[in-house]
Amino acid sequence: MTFIALAAGILATWRVTHLVVEEDGPWDVLRRIRGLLGGIGAARLVSCFLCASVWIALPVALLLVRGWRDLVIAVAAFSAGAILLQRIAPEVRAAEWVEQEEESS
Repeated sequence: MTFIALAAGILATWRVTHLVVEEDGPWDVLRRIRGLLGGIGAARLVSCFLCASVWIALPVALLLVRGWRDLVIAVAAFSAGAILLQRIAPEVRAAEWVEQEEESS
């Protein structure tokens, strides 16, 4: 695996995991899915960053590597990298639109 593939896998895993765990998504779709999964006892799959990063790293690794040994290592590496990014930058928030009224003179 090249450095570019490793970096891309880590960034993709972090971004999708952050989207699933921390953001509501368009039309609150992800928030609703989290609520539904909570109702059936599977909330940790999408509410725990550490847990979700493993499941999200799997399809990312399937796209980037070949061979089951490389797949196992890539899943662990992508998940670990995403977790490190989350711990380094915990203040990253979803974009929020804030309107300010114009000052009248």
